Amino acid sequence: MAKPLQPHQQRVVEERVELMVKLDKLVTFLKGDVFHGLPEDEQERLTRQHKIMSDYSEVLAERIVHF
Repeated sequence: MAKPLQPHQQRVVEERVELMVKLDKLVTFLKGDVFHGLPEDEQERLTRQHKIMSDYSEVLAERIVHF
Protein backbone atom coordinates (compact mmCIF):
# COMPACT_ATOMS: atom_id res chain seq x y z
CA MET A 1 0.00 0.00 0.00
CA ALA A 2 1.36 3.39 -0.98
CA LYS A 3 2.00 5.87 1.77
CA PRO A 4 0.01 9.11 1.66
CA LEU A 5 1.69 12.06 0.01
CA GLN A 6 2.95 14.94 2.05
CA PRO A 7 1.29 18.30 1.25
CA HIS A 8 4.33 19.53 -0.70
CA GLN A 9 4.37 16.29 -2.70
CA GLN A 10 0.66 16.57 -3.49
CA ARG A 11 1.26 20.09 -4.78
CA VAL A 12 3.89 18.72 -7.20
CA VAL A 13 1.41 16.10 -8.45
CA GLU A 14 -1.27 18.76 -8.94
CA GLU A 15 1.21 21.06 -10.66
CA ARG A 16 2.09 18.33 -13.15
CA VAL A 17 -1.58 17.59 -13.85
CA GLU A 18 -2.22 21.28 -14.54
CA LEU A 19 0.89 21.49 -16.71
CA MET A 20 -0.18 18.44 -18.73
CA VAL A 21 -3.58 20.04 -19.43
CA LYS A 22 -1.84 23.18 -20.68
CA LEU A 23 0.65 21.15 -22.69
CA ASP A 24 -2.14 19.16 -24.35
CA LYS A 25 -3.86 22.42 -25.34
CA LEU A 26 -0.61 23.80 -26.72
CA VAL A 27 0.00 20.63 -28.76
CA THR A 28 -3.50 20.92 -30.22
CA PHE A 29 -2.81 24.56 -31.09
CA LEU A 30 0.53 23.71 -32.71
CA LYS A 31 -1.26 21.29 -35.04
CA GLY A 32 -3.87 23.84 -36.11
CA ASP A 33 -4.24 26.30 -38.93
CA VAL A 34 -3.90 29.37 -36.70
CA PHE A 35 -0.40 28.30 -35.65
CA HIS A 36 0.65 27.75 -39.25
CA GLY A 37 -0.63 31.22 -40.13
CA LEU A 38 1.56 32.91 -37.53
CA PRO A 39 4.87 34.58 -38.39
CA GLU A 40 7.85 32.24 -38.27
CA ASP A 41 9.37 33.92 -35.23
CA GLU A 42 6.17 33.40 -33.22
CA GLN A 43 5.97 29.78 -34.36
CA GLU A 44 9.54 29.32 -33.16
CA ARG A 45 8.74 30.82 -29.75
CA LEU A 46 5.71 28.56 -29.33
CA THR A 47 7.76 25.54 -30.37
CA ARG A 48 10.40 26.48 -27.79
CA GLN A 49 7.65 26.92 -25.20
CA HIS A 50 6.43 23.39 -25.98
CA LYS A 51 9.95 21.98 -25.50
CA ILE A 52 10.44 23.80 -22.21
CA MET A 53 7.04 22.74 -20.88
CA SER A 54 7.74 19.13 -21.91
CA ASP A 55 11.11 19.19 -20.16
CA TYR A 56 9.49 20.67 -17.05
CA SER A 57 6.83 17.95 -17.08
CA GLU A 58 9.55 15.29 -17.26
CA VAL A 59 11.33 16.77 -14.24
CA LEU A 60 8.11 16.82 -12.24
CA ALA A 61 7.42 13.19 -13.26
CA GLU A 62 10.89 12.17 -12.10
CA ARG A 63 10.32 13.86 -8.77
CA ILE A 64 6.96 12.15 -8.34
CA VAL A 65 8.45 8.72 -9.03
CA HIS A 66 10.89 9.25 -6.19
CA PHE A 67 8.34 10.26 -3.55
